[in-house]
Amino acid sequence: MKNKETAEKGIKNVSNTLENSLLNKISELIEKSRDYVAHATNTAMVYTYYEIGRYIVEFEQNGKARAEYGKGVLKRLSENLTDMYGKGWSVETLTKCRKFYQVYSILSAQQTELTENGNLSDGQTNFIKNENSSDIQTNSNPTFTLSWNHYQILMRIENLDERQFYEIEAKQQNWGYKWLQRQVSSSLYERLALSKNKNEVMKLSKEGQIIEKSSDIIKNPIALEFLGLRTESAYSESKLEKAIISKLQTFLLEMGKGFLFEARQKRFTFNEDNFYVDLVLYNRILQCYVLVDLKIDKLFHQDLGQMQMYVNYFDRYVKLDFEKPTIGILLCKSKDDALVELTLPKDTNIYATSYELCLPDKELLQAKVREWAEEFNEKNEEA
Repeated sequence: MKNKETAEKGIKNVSNTLENSLLNKISELIEKSRDYVAHATNTAMVYTYYEIGRYIVEFEQNGKARAEYGKGVLKRLSENLTDMYGKGWSVETLTKCRKFYQVYSILSAQQTELTENGNLSDGQTNFIKNENSSDIQTNSNPTFTLSWNHYQILMRIENLDERQFYEIEAKQQNWGYKWLQRQVSSSLYERLALSKNKNEVMKLSKEGQIIEKSSDIIKNPIALEFLGLRTESAYSESKLEKAIISKLQTFLLEMGKGFLFEARQKRFTFNEDNFYVDLVLYNRILQCYVLVDLKIDKLFHQDLGQMQMYVNYFDRYVKLDFEKPTIGILLCKSKDDALVELTLPKDTNIYATSYELCLPDKELLQAKVREWAEEFNEKNEEA
């Protein structure tokens, strides 16, 4: 009798396990389906807004008479669409649709040319309305893979190279629109551009941020506005470090691609003396340690020498054979570039970069990037 009850209990447990497995598979399928439907709906909405913008622009450009009373068109259109479809069709929305088309229609023309030449890659299609049908059809036009919230941010960026850079990064890094807005506001494009040589700057708008060597992870300055520290208030290096640890995920995102956290105040002993590295990070793309030392005042040559010793120790006693040389970053409030260049040997793996507790002046950084671009173009013309 006991053996029979044990067997029945075993069968029931097996049955429950199988049912749970079935439930998990179906649940996973439903979740994926919901994600797909949400993405497809969002994508269709973006394409629809693009085509609405096209119709508005074509209507406004079709004859002088229409242009004269065009200002009232969007208001009447908004009222009619709201009566037909409810909320969501304000004049502001229609104005954004027009702007969206105007900004991205250049890409549309380029892709149309590729289509005519038979060079359009798979998937480079979008939805447009067929002239002889009310159905939505596909045709060669810009490929939109981000949300409408993303494109509302992107289309406000006037510089084409800058806009393409942020679009590439948002796709590759799966940025939410709030993080995209933060990166635009923190002038990520300009900060990366000013940290690179002029030849590499030109690649940003075509390839995004490519991590191939140690200097590729450097940006100047580092924006730490999310720490909540006030520039006018006194704070210690310890307080700065604690603030970073409390916002570690955001700090790693600000540092760039591929950063992982290993330790704070990492101690190592050499000749019976103890030394402490403020932050030990690891970059999985470069496969190397990244040591960060925090300085709340001006950077001195002794600081550079200390970091050189830290890097040498990790290279000789910590890193594995397959790993790349250790990178040292001195994160400081201010620095003298001439002093840094004089102190450090050429081709060093140590970098001094400043940080800001508020978002950097975007207009100033943009002016510097334009200056670099003009110098670059002049040299190319002379060559």
